[in-house]
Amino acid sequence: MRPGVDRSTRRWTPPPPLVAAYIEGVPDSPLDAHAATPQDLKDRIAAERRGTPFVVYRDADDRQVIVELGPGGDRISIGRRPTNDVVLDWDSEVSRVHAALEPIGDDWTVVDDGLSHNGTFLNGKRVTSRERLHDGDVLAVGGVTIAYRLPGGESQSSPTVTALGPHVGELLTPAQRRVLVALCRPFKDSTYASPATNQQIADELVVTVDAVKSTLRALFEVFGVDALPQNQKRASLALQALRTGVITRRDL
Repeated sequence: MRPGVDRSTRRWTPPPPLVAAYIEGVPDSPLDAHAATPQDLKDRIAAERRGTPFVVYRDADDRQVIVELGPGGDRISIGRRPTNDVVLDWDSEVSRVHAALEPIGDDWTVVDDGLSHNGTFLNGKRVTSRERLHDGDVLAVGGVTIAYRLPGGESQSSPTVTALGPHVGELLTPAQRRVLVALCRPFKDSTYASPATNQQIADELVVTVDAVKSTLRALFEVFGVDALPQNQKRASLALQALRTGVITRRDL
């Protein structure tokens, strides 16, 4: 079987060790927009707001799991055995004790010192000892992919730029992004404008008003404004998108 993602099972087949170094592609990340529901995005944004590193993966039932890696935290073991911190007991390709996440100063690293039978892969390359993790890195443990997030950049000592940042824009579907841009378009020339109406968005994108409403409901959840009064949601969504850089003036 060739290395890559089996779309029917959402499992990633790691490449053989001898060719791993030559694989250019990276397995699908649990951070990808197509893998997330609106509730998944809300939970992920809440984790980013807390400002500490975390990992994300999907369990046997395709539910998102977030494991926070606190500052000065303990070693996080990964494997099939139930005593591990991250238990992947549904995947027979995962060893009983497969790999570990360990803090080194302000950084987190992945360690596979030969305990795993099938190996641990970081961005498509086999881990042979210890590798430092960077924001957005993807680990493959057996058939499970695990993404690493470091809110605020490459150093925990750096301040988080914003609770919601451009990274959120990477999570949006193309349809959601088009609606968001159209919603914000009146702000191109004036900060004191009102967001576009549903009908204006529908006319611009040549879609139905119902399709616009459905997409906006999902965006309200993603940006955490769904609990606001109905007459405040649209303006708050537009301002959130512009203030955080998810939508820029150049997009308009």
